[in-house]
Amino acid sequence: MKKTSVRPEGNRMTLKCSACQHDNPEGTSFCGKCGTALNPPADPTQTMASPKSKLTTGTIYAGRYQIIEELGRGGMGRVYKAMDRETQEKIALKLIKPEIASDQKTVTRFRNELTSARKISHPHVCRMYDLGKEKGSYFITMEYVPGEDLRSFIRRAAPLSTARTISIAKQVCEGLIEAHKLGVIHRDLKPQNIMIDKQGNARIMDFGIARSLKAKSITGAGMMIGTPEYMSPEQVEGKDADQRSDIYSLGVILYEMVTGKVPFEGDTPFTIGVKHKSEPPKPPNELNEQITDDLNQIILKCLEKDKEKRFQSAEQVQGELKKIEQGIPTTQRAEPKKRPLTSREMTLSFNFKKLLILAILGLMVVAAVYFIFLRQSSQLNPDRVVVAEFLNQTGDPSLDPLGRRAAEMVSQGLKTISSIDVAPPVSFDFGKKKEIEKKDYLRTAKEADAALVITGEYYRQTENVIFHSRIFNANKRKMSLTHEPISGDKENPTEALERLRNNLMSVVLSIHDPRLEA
Repeated sequence: MKKTSVRPEGNRMTLKCSACQHDNPEGTSFCGKCGTALNPPADPTQTMASPKSKLTTGTIYAGRYQIIEELGRGGMGRVYKAMDRETQEKIALKLIKPEIASDQKTVTRFRNELTSARKISHPHVCRMYDLGKEKGSYFITMEYVPGEDLRSFIRRAAPLSTARTISIAKQVCEGLIEAHKLGVIHRDLKPQNIMIDKQGNARIMDFGIARSLKAKSITGAGMMIGTPEYMSPEQVEGKDADQRSDIYSLGVILYEMVTGKVPFEGDTPFTIGVKHKSEPPKPPNELNEQITDDLNQIILKCLEKDKEKRFQSAEQVQGELKKIEQGIPTTQRAEPKKRPLTSREMTLSFNFKKLLILAILGLMVVAAVYFIFLRQSSQLNPDRVVVAEFLNQTGDPSLDPLGRRAAEMVSQGLKTISSIDVAPPVSFDFGKKKEIEKKDYLRTAKEADAALVITGEYYRQTENVIFHSRIFNANKRKMSLTHEPISGDKENPTEALERLRNNLMSVVLSIHDPRLEA
């Protein structure tokens, strides 16, 4: 792979594109001619510790954060769910890619912009915590929001109804209003940076590349920051962005929610950028006839090329959305779930019959507690796990060793978790029945003195092998979890087995310590 070269031109340095040989000003991220990403050579005099690019489930990072699972990855790096052992709270940890963190100017920019982002405190904005460094690697800690990102939600449910679209967009507007009030713009607003939590609330995430409007530009002229599909025309040109740039990105998100597509697509960032600058978007109601004229006009106004013709503030967008919502029947509105009433907010009226029922329920609770107490002495070790050989259901005897290999890899992964004791892997004595019954789990658990039994089976699908796994809680005498299938190449199943191991490690951590549950 060719590297970008640097050469002097007059009194300034230029970056030569490795693809088209075009000379670009120093500090430029993308070639101005073909759109290829430019990566300037690192300073040869700079030395640093070997940075990490990936973390393992169960490990303690920076002496403080216990890694639970990987949540995703993007242009800046990988994001993990972790337990902060200092505060005993779950957080999200973003490990910045070494090639990004190696530039001290970039680190300075992150630090300054994080200072701006931390000022934002709002129900529809994910809180940013800190920028840290560990053995040459930089990471950002932020609030953990359980749920799914808007991109996944759109892929699963698009096109969204008008009611659902307006509900989400209103909440995003509220978060933007607060950020813009503090002089902070997002600059990379996209569905991947919006979480929908379990109550249906939208939360804007990742103000990590936001820039304070009151600060001098750190990124430099001509530098594109953001995701091409959601960039405003002024961002594509490397010009200063303001709150109206976020409004353009919001327009792209609205367009995608109601049509399932972004307004502009292309093979390269350059071609997409050209369309943002010069090509009018196809009206969304031509792709989805259910879109009202009012909502269609709001989206198109957000997507105006000239930012002076767009909505000038998030308040204006929110106001127009509310007008449309008023015309939607109350029963059809998609409002987030409200917090349940507390006992102080509830009025209870009793009569003799109700009191009698409560008395009977009380006796049942006492009896259940007594029964559980009697069983405590026969409980198996709650901190001990045993992994049993996975059952071969492919019909191919040559694949029998995979079952033992799966058990051994999962066991080895669990041994890295200091709070869990792992028994040696075992094999079930199936005979001819070829299925795992409850008595098999109980017998295996008793022999190993382990509360949790992990096993599963694997099937063949053309050239792939599909692993199914489950965790049985012997103390509760029931299945704790049946995990989603994991598929891999039968000739080279290592990658699939690694994913199986990491997923089961994450689940066992959650079962063993309820604080780690999503």
